[in-house]
Order: sequence, then C-alpha cells, then structure tokens
Amino acid sequence: FVLNTLFWSVPIILLSLLKRLVLVKPLVRWLSRCNDACAQSWVGCNKLLAQTLLPTRYDIRGVEALDKRAQYFICSNHQTWNDIHVLQQTFYGKAPFFKFFLKQQLIWVPVLGLCWWGLDFPFMRRYTPAEIAKNPALRGKDIETTRKTCEKYQGLPVAIFNFLEGTRFTKAKQAQQSSPYKHLLKPKAGGFAFTLSAMGAGLGALLDVTIVYPEGAKTFGQFLTGQVKNVIVDVRQLQIPADFFTGDYEADAAYRKRVQDYVANLWAEKDARIERLLSEARSAS
Repeated sequence: FVLNTLFWSVPIILLSLLKRLVLVKPLVRWLSRCNDACAQSWVGCNKLLAQTLLPTRYDIRGVEALDKRAQYFICSNHQTWNDIHVLQQTFYGKAPFFKFFLKQQLIWVPVLGLCWWGLDFPFMRRYTPAEIAKNPALRGKDIETTRKTCEKYQGLPVAIFNFLEGTRFTKAKQAQQSSPYKHLLKPKAGGFAFTLSAMGAGLGALLDVTIVYPEGAKTFGQFLTGQVKNVIVDVRQLQIPADFFTGDYEADAAYRKRVQDYVANLWAEKDARIERLLSEARSAS
C-alpha cells in the first residue's frame, strides 16, 4: 500500500505543478481531470491489492444508480481508520473521486499533503470565537476561503466528503457526550451547513453512507493482517433541501434549527439502520 501511494504521488505532484504554471483555463481543467484519473488509479490499485491479499468481504448496497459525472456530498458514520479504505472500495468506479475538507496544518503531511494540495482538496482554517471577537473581519472568512477553493470544481465531477461526527466513535466518547444514539456520536450540523455553503447548489445529491462491521470495528493494523472479515456498506441517495445552500448558519437561528433538525433526523435513521444491519448479520451467521 505504501509503495502504491508513493508511485501514484509522482504523476499527481508533477501534474499539480504543471497546472499552476498554465494560464489557459480549459487546459487547467483538463489537467485537473488527469490528476483525478491518477487518484482513481491509486484507489483502484489499493482495491486490487486488498482483494488479492486480504480476506475481507464487502456487502455494498445502493451504489447502482450513481453517476461518475455528477457532484455529490457524502457523509458517513466513523469508527476506524479503515473507513477510508471501505469508502474507496464502495465508490471506486461508481462516483467521482471524493475529497475531504482538511485542516490547514495537514498540508505539511509528507507526500500526502502535496497530493491533497495538487488534487484541490479544500484546506480550511476555522477561527475560534475568541479570534473573531478580537478581529471581527475574520467572521465568515473561513467559508469564503473554502468557497473560492470549491469554485475550481465548477463543471467537474466531484464528491465532497465529511465525517459529521468529527471523530471516531468509541464508547468513552459516546458516554462523555451523553449521545442519544446507540451506535453513533452526535453529528456536527455546523459542518454539514459549512459544506453546503461552500459548495453551493451545484451539488446533485447527498449520499448518506452507513458502515457496519458485524464483528466489531478493528484497527488499521488488524485490517492489514486480515482480521476484518466482513463489512456492510449501505448508501442512500437523498435530495438536499434547496434552501440549505443559501442560509447563514451562524446568524439565522431559524435556518440553524432547520439544519440541526435535518441532521438529527438523518442520524436517528442511521442509528436504527445500524441496529437493523447488525441484527441481519447476526441472523445470517
């Protein structure tokens, strides 16, 4: 997996540098497509390696009607680092290469930071309330900066991804939060609204992903040593309410309440779905 990553990082970084030197917009867009094709090839090789070397079986549902030329917002529950590989397995060849909102500091991660930069992953810096109070000009600057990055996606196939829980699920975190869900942490509705505001109404649909490990979530090391036997992935394609793209989450209390209610309902349905899928898996075994 490391060698595969290093191999594909070379053309991705070279194409990225070339893209910064070119001033002709159609050529820049073509180079972006070439870069995304390299990234998809990296994912494809990862998938082939996993299928060849590891015993994991995937039960993937709901991806038949997806369009590789569309724009999607993808959200998922989060339990382990393995989730990233599972998502790659799920959407490879079915949807555009998906991209994350990343913290600004992650651009310094060796090799991968340059690849994320070259693939136009949106790097963001969230300002704290204290920073905004000290300098009111910073209010909304994070969204505006990210929106400018997302303008590069106009007319291009793309899938923007967000773990709405913000961190991996553990029983300790669940108890600390007093989470109302059996299998989930509380989702961050602000992150949901931030993504929609940055991307705009060009997003075709929301892909609500539920990942279930019937034998329990494992570490990445356990995954690489073949200890993850079965994974269930359920994908729902949902229409995003039109008014969600234009509201102000921080300033408009009514809009904020609508988004929070929508996300809470989404998570309640996901919690019930996880329970049902686990019950089905136990019955089948």
